[in-house]
Parts: sequence; structure tokens; C-alpha cells
Amino acid sequence: MRYLILVIALLSTLNAFDWPSDYEEALEQAKKEKKNIYLLIGSEYCHFCTKLKSNVLVKDEVVKRLKKDYVLLYLSTVMDEIPGQFETKSIPRHYFLKENGKIIYTTVGYRNIQGFYELLEEVEMFKDD
Repeated sequence: MRYLILVIALLSTLNAFDWPSDYEEALEQAKKEKKNIYLLIGSEYCHFCTKLKSNVLVKDEVVKRLKKDYVLLYLSTVMDEIPGQFETKSIPRHYFLKENGKIIYTTVGYRNIQGFYELLEEVEMFKDD
């Protein structure tokens, strides 16, 4: 019974996090909207990736703040083809990209909501470089 509840909870979490996963489309959208890109690289088998997606990146206030400045993109090391310029070993890996795909800032690891907001503030210092 516990296993069934765990599976249902996991499936509902996966369905709640539904970000686009096409890198080329994200670049086009970013150019069109004159926004940068927030790329999260993770895996369905990574505990901290799942925790980040289910505890932080599905929250309305976080998504709203991200969408204000960024085109959102999620690439799975298991399910997606990841362009060669992006590291896929330590995950979850956060990339902040210019609209042309140039990397502004990158870091790894789980962050709670407050830590994620602090990350966004930190990235602001690198946006104009």
C-alpha cells in the first residue's frame, strides 16, 4: 500500500512540473520576447532534481517571477538530447543564458524557495556582462 501511495505521489509530481524541453524553440522564443533563458538540467532519477521541481519550481510565485525575465526550459539527462556546451554530470544544474544561448551564469544543486530567490538575485549581477 505504501508503495502505491508513493508511486501516485511521484506521478502527480511529475505531471505538475511541465516545462518545455526544446532548446531551439526556447532560443527562438527568447529572441522573440527579448528575454533570457533559465535552463534546468536534471533527471527523473535524481532525488534533488525531483525535490527542486516539486518543492520550488511548481510554486506559482516562483514560476511567475521566472517567467517575468526568462523563457523556461527543462532538459532531462535521461529523456532529452542536451547540446554539447552544457555539463550534465552534477545535477540539478542551473543555467542562465542570454537569448542567443551564451551562458550568463551556471551553478548546481538544490535550493529551497528562499535560496532560489537568492540565486536569481545573484544572477542579476552577471546579466550585463
